[in-house]
Amino acid sequence: MSQLKHSAQDKLERLDGFHVSIDARTGRADVVLARPPFNIISMAQRDQLRLVFESLDENDEVRVIVLRAEGEHFSSGGDIKGFLEASPEHVSKLAWNIAAPARCSKPVIAVNQGYCFGVGFEISLACDFRIVTDTTLYALPEQKLGQIPGSGGSARLQKMVGITRTKDVVMRSRRVPGRQAYDWGIATEFVPLAELEAATDSLVKELLFFSPLAQRTAKKLLNDTDDATLSVAIELEGHCYSRLRSSDDFREGVEAFHGKRAPKFIGS
Repeated sequence: MSQLKHSAQDKLERLDGFHVSIDARTGRADVVLARPPFNIISMAQRDQLRLVFESLDENDEVRVIVLRAEGEHFSSGGDIKGFLEASPEHVSKLAWNIAAPARCSKPVIAVNQGYCFGVGFEISLACDFRIVTDTTLYALPEQKLGQIPGSGGSARLQKMVGITRTKDVVMRSRRVPGRQAYDWGIATEFVPLAELEAATDSLVKELLFFSPLAQRTAKKLLNDTDDATLSVAIELEGHCYSRLRSSDDFREGVEAFHGKRAPKFIGS
C-alpha cells in the first residue's frame, strides 16, 4: 500500500504570519501572531492556526496555551482581499478553523492589546480567558464591508453579552474599549499595559497548579452545556464529577488537603 499523505503535512512546514514556542519545562506553549504592524491574519494562516492548536492539544508536554501577538496590536483582522479570492468551500470552513481554541481540551489564554478586530476578536472569543488593557479595542467591523462576522463572532458575543449589546457592536461596527469589555464580561482581566506580561504569566502559573484532568473535564463540560437546559447541564455535571471521583488526581487532592500540603497532580 502506498504511503498515506495529508495536506496538513505541508501546511505546518512554514507558518504564515505567526510562530510557536513550547516550554516543556513549564508546560506552556505560546502561539504568537507576528505580521507587523497590525498582524493581519491571512486565509492560509487560519488553516495553520487550526492545525497548530490541534497539534498542541495532542502534545503531552503542553498544559496551557497562550495566544498573543508581537507589537502594539493583537490583530486588525483578516486579509480583506483574501475573501474575494477564496472559494465558497474554503470560506465555509473559516468558523471551524477559528473555533480551534474552543475545541482544544487545554486552557487557552488570549492576550489582547491594541486593535483586536474581526477575526482577531473572533479567535479571542473562542479562547477560555481574555486579558485586556487600557489600549485594547474590540470590534466586529464587517458591516463596513457589506458583510457580517463569519467566524463565530456575533454568535459567541451574543452568548456572552446578550442580543442588545451584540446588535450595538455588530450592526454599528462599534468599538469596545478594554475596560468596557471587562465590565460587560467579555474579558477575564483588565490590567494596565505595563502589567500585561506579568498578568499573563500569573494566570498561566495559576492554571498549571490545577489537575490537568480536572481542567480538561471542566472546559469540556462548560462548553458542552453552554446551550443546554439546566436539568441536562446538572445531569452532565454529575456524570463528570462521578468519573473524576475515581481519578488519581482527586485522591491526591484529598490526601494533600488532609495532609496540609500542596498537591502534586499527574493528570490521571
